[in-house]
Amino acid sequence: MSEGHNAVVADPAWAAAAEAIVRAGRRMDQRGWVPATAGNISVRLADGRIALTRSGGHKGFLNADDVIEVDLQGRPQREGDRPSAETLLHCQIYGNFPAAGAVLHGHSVAATVLSMATKASALYLADYEVQKVFEGQTTHAARVTVPVFDNDQDIAHLSRSVALYLDDMKAGYIIRGHGVYVWGPTMDVALARLEGLEFLLACELERVKLGVPTRIAEERL
Repeated sequence: MSEGHNAVVADPAWAAAAEAIVRAGRRMDQRGWVPATAGNISVRLADGRIALTRSGGHKGFLNADDVIEVDLQGRPQREGDRPSAETLLHCQIYGNFPAAGAVLHGHSVAATVLSMATKASALYLADYEVQKVFEGQTTHAARVTVPVFDNDQDIAHLSRSVALYLDDMKAGYIIRGHGVYVWGPTMDVALARLEGLEFLLACELERVKLGVPTRIAEERL
């Protein structure tokens, strides 16, 4: 039995967080949102520890040993553990939102294609009933803004760009040509928001393919 497995057995809170991450990975894989080794998933425990997927693993085939602990600066708490290069973006969300309990990052076709088809700094969603899944949304008539940031291998630089708009994000954000970040107070809420956002992006992609007018960006797609 591995050291990591022993630690999980001895810590029910950690075991629950790891199981939530494993289940989320399987669901995201089933929907086609985490191809190959893409994406990452994290949970913040009640005591402040952050459980995060290890770098390089396929999210559809996770087990408890694929979940590692990092601190709020993204530093692994056990020698030899390698977190994702984008760990800092998870930590940024936890640092900015005290109520955030889970963060999900996926690489869907819709998010990738729509964000690459425009140079706009945001995508806009309106007139969809599913918008109500996002915090503060009570009607389909509102317009939900989803910021889009250019992809950057310098994650510290990217996080500074995200920080300028983080407080106003109700539906998460997109890294252009890369994927989405969504969060919530619990894993269930985070998953619901991710599914809501991905559904809306998929609908908009279908509208574009059908030639139906869309206002998802301020410039024509």
